[in-house]
Amino acid sequence: MLVVRLSGCTHLKEYIHNGFKVGPNYCRPPAPAAENWIDAADVRIRNENDDLRRWWTVFNDPVLNALVCDAYLQNLTLRQAGCRVLQARAQQAIAVGNFFPQTQQATGDYQRYAVSTAVPNRSNVRSPFYSQWTYGFTLAWELDFWGRFRRAVESANHSLDASVEDYDYVLVTLLGDVGTYYAQVRTFEQRIAYARANVELQRQTLKIAEARYKAGTTGELDVLQARSTLEQTEAQIAELEISLRQANNQLCVLLGIPPEELRSRLGPGHILTAPAEVAVGIPADLLRRRPDVRRAERQAAAQSAQIGVAEADFYPHISITGSVNYSAGIPLLPRPAVLGGPVTPMALEGNIGPTFQWNILNYGRIMNNVRLQDARFQELVAAYQSTVLTAAQEVENGLVTFLQAQERAKFQAASVEDAEKAVRHVVAQYREGTVDFTRVTQIQQNLVPLLDTLAQARGEIGLGLIQVYRALGGGWQIRLTGCETTALPPQGVPRPPDGTRLDPGLTPVSAPPKPPPKDEKAPMSERRHSSGVGFASLREEP
Repeated sequence: MLVVRLSGCTHLKEYIHNGFKVGPNYCRPPAPAAENWIDAADVRIRNENDDLRRWWTVFNDPVLNALVCDAYLQNLTLRQAGCRVLQARAQQAIAVGNFFPQTQQATGDYQRYAVSTAVPNRSNVRSPFYSQWTYGFTLAWELDFWGRFRRAVESANHSLDASVEDYDYVLVTLLGDVGTYYAQVRTFEQRIAYARANVELQRQTLKIAEARYKAGTTGELDVLQARSTLEQTEAQIAELEISLRQANNQLCVLLGIPPEELRSRLGPGHILTAPAEVAVGIPADLLRRRPDVRRAERQAAAQSAQIGVAEADFYPHISITGSVNYSAGIPLLPRPAVLGGPVTPMALEGNIGPTFQWNILNYGRIMNNVRLQDARFQELVAAYQSTVLTAAQEVENGLVTFLQAQERAKFQAASVEDAEKAVRHVVAQYREGTVDFTRVTQIQQNLVPLLDTLAQARGEIGLGLIQVYRALGGGWQIRLTGCETTALPPQGVPRPPDGTRLDPGLTPVSAPPKPPPKDEKAPMSERRHSSGVGFASLREEP
């Protein structure tokens, strides 16, 4: 009967096939994946698998490259994920240690005794004072007949893998956030520049209205209307400055430094220029690319092993126990010669043998614990499949943003060009007195949101591409290869300008002078700590 019920929930054949372990062997659960992307027919979408190790370099922006490296070396959230890896590594070592003798204890004892001589037969007391030393060693080893400890080691190994995948996921998210907030900073700078250019244009229009009012050719209404339009645009600049500062502060947190003004160190720059096409592979590639997908799968594998740990409680725990004790002291009473003479002051004793402990009459606790572990496993399988779906959704969202933002920017640029021509014509006609000022105000006010929307549309192209790369799981390999960067200047040292702030072909603003040769400056990372460098050896690149 014992042989038939050798593995309780696990049949004998399965028990032998599993390597003399109860519980199920883990198999990767199926995951839903489409055959291709929705926009796969678009010529800008390629099915090749590009190297996404350094996806941020496609923007050809040395400032972004420097920020990515600084964030990798300094970010505190990434450092927390690294500490979780160290915790999982220690837990795995504990699980391995439990496979060997679980109890190995050395004991020792010393006692000093005093015996009263004021008792009957006190002549038998050789000395009122004596000492005794006791030394011992105890060992207990529960043998892994049912695979309880091996399943625990298996679970700990998968948990360690999951912690490494979690580190990689935090790293992918970090690099994507750095790119996103840097792109937002550049976009807000462009939007502010467009708003300031409109302010200058509206100030000129206000001067024209004031001149015509002083000359008596128009009423005060035109002046008030022009001033109101100007003040409205100036108020918009203040609102954009708030958003710019918030993006700047978030970027500082990602860099692991207190919030400070980064614009002087970043220097002037353009909105990120993205390539027109992107290689994304096929949806099934997400199963091996995305660290969060791999993390969810490893978590399910770790929980699967816990089912075997719970099933092992159905069976007796068989152990080998033993102990050796040695004591020495001065005997109290002499022993007669007929009994062998004086007692030796040393004594040795020991024992060894098998024992078992079997939890019977557990009233369903063990069975329900198995059901609990199995339900947790099913939950993690569903979470894994949901993560795969979410990953595909994020890629699709990034692709449609990247593709449609290009179309949006193209039409928006044409709209801005027409609006600028209309502003020039209406201002000239107002000077000549052929149109009223209401017409001028309407067209000028229309130009402000058009330019602002153009900056947003151009920034959205880069943001969409960053979203694609992050959704594809690119960038975590930096922990294997390290990073090479051109250092940013330290606080208080402005970065040399390297181009105009406004995009060419639009409202002109005086361009800064050509940049001098760039000198190597002290890096931003003087406060760096190696939060990510120490975890490169935990897992080889798949």
